[in-house]
Amino acid sequence: MPDHPLHPVARPVPTVGFAVVCLIALFTATHGLAADLTGEQVYKRHCASCHGASGEGVAAEYPDPLIGTRSLASLTKYIDKRMPEGDPDKVNGKDAAAVSTYIYDAFYSPVAQAKRNAPKIELARLTTGQYRNALADLIGSFRGNSEPGKGGEQGLEGNYANGKNVRGDRAQLRRVDATIDFDFGEKSPDEKVAKEEFAIRWTGGVFIAQPGEYEFIVRTKNGTRLWVNDERTPLIDAWVRSGDNTEYRATRQLLGGRTYPLRLETFKEKKEKAAAITLRWKPPQKVEAVLPASVLRPGKYQAVYVSATPFPPDDRSMGYERGTFISKAWDESTTDAALETAEHILANLPTLAGTEVRGPNAAKALPDFCGRLAERAFRRPLSPEDRRFYVDRHFEKADDLELALKKAVLLTLKSPRFLYHDPRKPDPSHNDAHGVASRIAFALWDSLPDKELLDAARTGKLASRDDVIAQVKRMLPDPRTKAKLLGFLQLWLNLDRMHELAKDHKEFPQFDEQVVSDLRTSMELFLDEVLSSDAADYRQLISADHVYLNGRLAALYGGAGADLPSDAPFQKVSLKQRAGVLTHPLLMAGFAYEKATSPIHRGVFVSRNLLGRRLKPPPEAITPLAPELHPDSTTRERTILQTSAKSCMSCHAMINPLGFTFENFDAVGRFREAEKEKPIDSTGSYETAAGDVVKFKSAPELAAFLIGSEEAQIAFVERLFHHAVKQPILAHGYDQPEKLRSYFVGQNYNIKSLLVEIVAAAATAKPD
Repeated sequence: MPDHPLHPVARPVPTVGFAVVCLIALFTATHGLAADLTGEQVYKRHCASCHGASGEGVAAEYPDPLIGTRSLASLTKYIDKRMPEGDPDKVNGKDAAAVSTYIYDAFYSPVAQAKRNAPKIELARLTTGQYRNALADLIGSFRGNSEPGKGGEQGLEGNYANGKNVRGDRAQLRRVDATIDFDFGEKSPDEKVAKEEFAIRWTGGVFIAQPGEYEFIVRTKNGTRLWVNDERTPLIDAWVRSGDNTEYRATRQLLGGRTYPLRLETFKEKKEKAAAITLRWKPPQKVEAVLPASVLRPGKYQAVYVSATPFPPDDRSMGYERGTFISKAWDESTTDAALETAEHILANLPTLAGTEVRGPNAAKALPDFCGRLAERAFRRPLSPEDRRFYVDRHFEKADDLELALKKAVLLTLKSPRFLYHDPRKPDPSHNDAHGVASRIAFALWDSLPDKELLDAARTGKLASRDDVIAQVKRMLPDPRTKAKLLGFLQLWLNLDRMHELAKDHKEFPQFDEQVVSDLRTSMELFLDEVLSSDAADYRQLISADHVYLNGRLAALYGGAGADLPSDAPFQKVSLKQRAGVLTHPLLMAGFAYEKATSPIHRGVFVSRNLLGRRLKPPPEAITPLAPELHPDSTTRERTILQTSAKSCMSCHAMINPLGFTFENFDAVGRFREAEKEKPIDSTGSYETAAGDVVKFKSAPELAAFLIGSEEAQIAFVERLFHHAVKQPILAHGYDQPEKLRSYFVGQNYNIKSLLVEIVAAAATAKPD
């Protein structure tokens, strides 16, 4: 019989040690593992068939890319316990450690993904918001300065005079009125003014925090005119009344972070028995109300040019608006807007260029104006060749100066130098100070550099990082910076998606359109409180125990200490178990259904927006279980029942425990202690990227965890960076997220300090 290593007759009885060797050899032959396999070899043998050679996914097995945010330790632990799926004993111990290290470094981690896909600062056009702001400031740079009232006064300056017209030298009474909401009846507005016939003119400005379409409403039985952001043409003209109209409405598209001139006039004739007037408005996503004193400013304000040309929406596929997508519709919109702007310039030439188109000095003044316009639009000086191409050749021997002006303006506003950001990375050896100035201005204001910033670039005062930071700090108090930060917080909290918050009227009879509008105001007041503070503390944003309530909201959300009169104005009120924006009634109502809460929506929000976790879309759309189908089950119980399938739990194992933490807040955001006559179970948990399991008993405990979580800190840093710079953070250095996170924590979580550092990093980062 031939010799064979496993033949029982051909071999002597083996020793114990030899038997172990044979068992190892048999196990190796059976399982295909060797002690010296590299992580890549283990991956190819046991993982690639499902996940692809480079983690790209396999359509028939596991189609999603193998990428994520787990730490290496957590990934190793996961693979050791669960992979390969269906036979987890095949890869464990040091093989699991080896393959997880390979996966993590090769394609799984964010840095690995960045290295494989080489993030770069991309050529990008102006977004729609940047385009409109840039045009506004381009035209505004040729107007005079505004003259705001002193001492932070609120309201409009009222000039009261006898007769039908008000002139500055004829006013019998001057005062600042906080709001315009008067019913004089048959009496005089003041003892200095005759009751039989009088006129009133209110002047000043209206501050707009957020961009959008605003409707202005005047109610009166008397003659009236209203001007908003236009000194010549009234928005509402009912000076000569006809019919029985007593209410007049008109809209204006306005940009955020700016104060617009406003003038309102009214008069009472002798034949009219009574006088009354109210100035109201309807801001975006809010109900109509009296124009509040908080947005009215005495003083003189220059009109802001706001292009009315519609633009296609910007790309937000990466989670932030960016201008990397170019379409025919966008190109047509820029042409239409350039034509619109040229007409506006022609209509306002004396103010902007200091001459009429046929004025005695127009031949010299108009080319000078167009040259300065091009320099400001391009954010840098013009070379002689540029000056000739964009300006001079159109005016040489021109018989029609108006046509020459239009050509120069259109060529400037259609130039890539205006429409696109400078794609070059900051380069200290090149020291493109004007490029640095442009990056600073667009990161802070979504607009052009101002004169002081351009002067700093021209005179070499943007050569160092300290110079840059000094300019950023100078520009930080500008209302446009605050408007951009407010816009960021609204996107971060998904407030832009909460258009309608309809609730079941039988279940929540008090929750109506007015309450939703009040909740928006409440949230705005809280965000403004945080951003207006020198501390600008992210921790306060997440964990503050107070909510801004007026009398109407207090009746719905109040409790001990919140028993306000029904007409009480907004004020800070401490409420039970609140945790800043996390439990604000607006968010709680927004992440809920008509009748019931939604732990899933709330958990997804925390996972994605606050912790920066990637979540796969559900394999199929599933209608939530209706409460009526399980009348004795709580929302928590129904959610567990619906998501118990293995295919669901790959994501819901994280989502649900985070969402359950908010179960103390019902579908409109009221605090509750029971549901279905059962005590609320608000316990939750979260497995961190490092693999540690953290448990919570309430929303404030979750808030405390989020404040100290490096995952949450980095997620906030990255989102703010992308909103400000509109470029990938990793294109500015693979270590940038951690550097900014560490700086943020070291600055006591100051959001404005973080923004300063982000802008400085984006403006001065060295090329890779």
